[in-house]
Amino acid sequence: MSLPLPQTVKGDSASERLRTLGLELPVLAGNAYYVHHRAVGSSIHISGQLPYKDGELLGQGVVGRDVELETAKDLARHAALNCLAAAVRAVGDLDRVRIVQMLVFVASASDFGLQSQVANAASELLIEVLGENGRHARTAIGVAGLPLNTPVEIQMICTEV
Repeated sequence: MSLPLPQTVKGDSASERLRTLGLELPVLAGNAYYVHHRAVGSSIHISGQLPYKDGELLGQGVVGRDVELETAKDLARHAALNCLAAAVRAVGDLDRVRIVQMLVFVASASDFGLQSQVANAASELLIEVLGENGRHARTAIGVAGLPLNTPVEIQMICTEV
């Protein structure tokens, strides 16, 4: 049985598709200890991003114990949006971003096995906004804990198109 593929949202540009979804790229706060992105050759490495919105961490806890699956999916979409903001800082325009690889960390209860479903929400957002440039290689990993007790953290590798 094949699964339906996520579809690109209608719109001429990635920025228009983002607006159609009712979203905008956030402003990322600076950090004294790391940068949000680093270019190495043609690759852009995006630091792990948490589900912040307007400077506020949107959730805490362990998925499958304190945090429901649907909430974790929403948090993953916010973390992916923050990754896109970092990528745009690197290349200057959302239409020039291509996602190569995404690594999704899910703070999970030991018996929670749906990390890939949490990651699917972030993957779907990337494809809705970037179309084919949003399709990527991916790994979803369950971990015992994440910074600030967040349920989700996402790291990416991108390239400029």
